Amino acid sequence: MAVSTEAAWARVAELARAPAAAAIRPLMADPARAARFTHRAGDILADLSKTSVSDTVREALLDLSRARGVLAARDAMAAGEAINATEGRAVLHMALRGPRGAFRTEGEDASAGVHDTLDAMRAFCARIHAEGRFTDVLSVGIGGSDLGPQMAVRALWRHGMPMRAHFLSNVDGHAWEALRHGLDPARTLVLVASKTFTTAETMANAHLVRDWLRGALGEAADAQMVALSTNLDATRAFGVPGSQVFGFRDWVGGRFSLWSAIGLSVALACGWEVFAGLLAGARRMDEHFLSATEAENLPLLMALTEVWHVNGLGLPSRAVLPYDERLARFPAHLQQVEMESLGKRVTLEGAPVSRATGPVVFGEPGTNAQHSFMQLLHQGTTPVPADIVLVATPDHGFDENHRQLLANGLAQAEALLRGRGAEEVRAEMEAKGMAAGAIEALLPHRLFPGDRPSATLVLPRLDANTLGQLVALYEHKVFCLGALWDVNAFDQWGVELGKQLAGALLPELSPGAAAGEHDPSTAALIAELHRQRGG
Repeated sequence: MAVSTEAAWARVAELARAPAAAAIRPLMADPARAARFTHRAGDILADLSKTSVSDTVREALLDLSRARGVLAARDAMAAGEAINATEGRAVLHMALRGPRGAFRTEGEDASAGVHDTLDAMRAFCARIHAEGRFTDVLSVGIGGSDLGPQMAVRALWRHGMPMRAHFLSNVDGHAWEALRHGLDPARTLVLVASKTFTTAETMANAHLVRDWLRGALGEAADAQMVALSTNLDATRAFGVPGSQVFGFRDWVGGRFSLWSAIGLSVALACGWEVFAGLLAGARRMDEHFLSATEAENLPLLMALTEVWHVNGLGLPSRAVLPYDERLARFPAHLQQVEMESLGKRVTLEGAPVSRATGPVVFGEPGTNAQHSFMQLLHQGTTPVPADIVLVATPDHGFDENHRQLLANGLAQAEALLRGRGAEEVRAEMEAKGMAAGAIEALLPHRLFPGDRPSATLVLPRLDANTLGQLVALYEHKVFCLGALWDVNAFDQWGVELGKQLAGALLPELSPGAAAGEHDPSTAALIAELHRQRGG
């Protein structure tokens, strides 16, 4: 029998109040648990068994999904409905990697424009690669115009691929200073990635790079500029040839734009077939998400697990630990995809939310994380759920290193689960001949509570197809969480105020400028900066 949203949330809360709600180890006594809580989607295996989600809890979470109509909301998104209500837009990043004719919105074939752009991008890449003039591509962007492509290039680029890729995002001039000395202006193709071509940081950096090119090459430098934008007037005024402007629609959010023209840096650096493989992998995960039942839908099951951790157990953060150096920027990409999407405090109807929404997401590649923040995960006062990503087969031939890497990833998940009790620690110290007094003094410091949740995702290899699947998996998880929490996961009004204030502050930092009206702290800091800068 269907339950109401209120009843479904109440049932989850009731189960979370049980004395052993956070306990995982007792659940592992069931030898069939790992099989029941391990799921496959495409090439990705996800083991969700090392969490305290029991069969009873999982059924309650699935009831919540049904009550919230998550799959119906999914279908509305795929149908091109304007589910981004605050901006009156559809959300169709799936159309960017879908087949021709697959997606429509407002009576328009959304896929047609996508494939026109892809055809133009493919032809442009073919021309650039055939000419052989450029050795480097420099992508100037920020946020979604930078994090996704940079993550993908870091993961997929191999020696011998067509071009080297570089990314300039931070408006700090030191970022450009560090890059420019390693680039030959005559052999560098520059992409400026900004949908509106007005993003302040991106345009400041774009002017620096354009001046560098023109200083070396004169007006011929403009032929080396490419714009990833829809503002044709602004790109023309900037000097970008019209044939080198690639756009995308407003139903593509920045943090979901890797698959659009924003991914041109990936195609140029790694080759078109790699970019096409990325799209194909994402499409494969889309097909799973659009067709799988609730009980087998991996993005939904991961979202429900997060609901249990955040809303049931009150855990406000999650670590992302890819045990593959090539995925070094994957946690940073997820930080934006998840925290910009889910960092919301009002519902779709504009009412204050009644429960916690997006957790803090952070991470580093293993094994580096083990020597930095993993201490907190093992012995800190508040458990931090972890996503551990393993790649079964590497591209290199250093098998001993890879076995060590996999062993460490598995060991971290097992250690978070098992912990270490007093008996085991005492026996270990006694075996080393330590005195009884020293043992009792050290014992509390060496105990691990265990019952710390983790999910382990296994990829057979890391290539364009599996990376596409992995990124799309988390995109769909974010959608599900937005639907479960009743928030708009596709706007980002929270970033606007800081932009507006920065624009007002900028002239006040010019030499001799008068300060405007500010709070006492900001006014004092402006005065101090003027003093230190000699202004």
